[in-house]
Amino acid sequence: MEIIAEKREVTAAEVVRLNEKYKNLSLSERIAEIYTDFNQAEIMLTSSFAATSAFLLKLFSDVNRDQLVYFIDTGYHFEETMEYRQRLTDLYGLKVKSISAVKEEHEFTTKDETWKKNPDFCCHINKVKPLDVIKAKYTVWVSGLMEWQSDHRASLNIFENRGEILKFYPLLDVSREERDEYIKTHKLPFHPLVAKGYNSIGCSHCTVAGDERSGRWNNNPKTECGLHL
Repeated sequence: MEIIAEKREVTAAEVVRLNEKYKNLSLSERIAEIYTDFNQAEIMLTSSFAATSAFLLKLFSDVNRDQLVYFIDTGYHFEETMEYRQRLTDLYGLKVKSISAVKEEHEFTTKDETWKKNPDFCCHINKVKPLDVIKAKYTVWVSGLMEWQSDHRASLNIFENRGEILKFYPLLDVSREERDEYIKTHKLPFHPLVAKGYNSIGCSHCTVAGDERSGRWNNNPKTECGLHL
């Protein structure tokens, strides 16, 4: 049974303190420490089960396998993504819960092919809105963003107040080389499409092969779905 704690506001002064405290901790220490500073029921963890999602999920499973993992099922994922989600769920004993858009709104984007003319609106309906409903219940949102992935991500801190939720990016200052070394050392499985040149994987109709996030939205200047802005 999912337990929801009372949502609380984290002050700017507390955010500064948290950033100072966590910046010199190892990845495992950061994840363990979040359960000292916050109750598990206050923490929301999301995963796209994309290219290298095993990195963050392995770290969390080593610390706390009871942590619920939310997966936004847009209805447009590659079949390989759904298979990868199941593989990681089984491998790490994850508790995964899928969330989706309102049925009628999702069907509108399908008939309208909204992703072709207004990808921001399509992402808003199928990703942002479903998560907003869940997000309203939590104090902290954990995400696996890394600063080298985009200019926007390079501007972030480990903890950031974003709207009405505190964002926690435990992997933020991990370099690409450090990530790859961890994956190699722990023999983490990649998303099946990585071997075909897909290094950032979203919905099937908006993703092509490319380095890091260059293949998202068919090489459109858009680089974020809106969840992390």
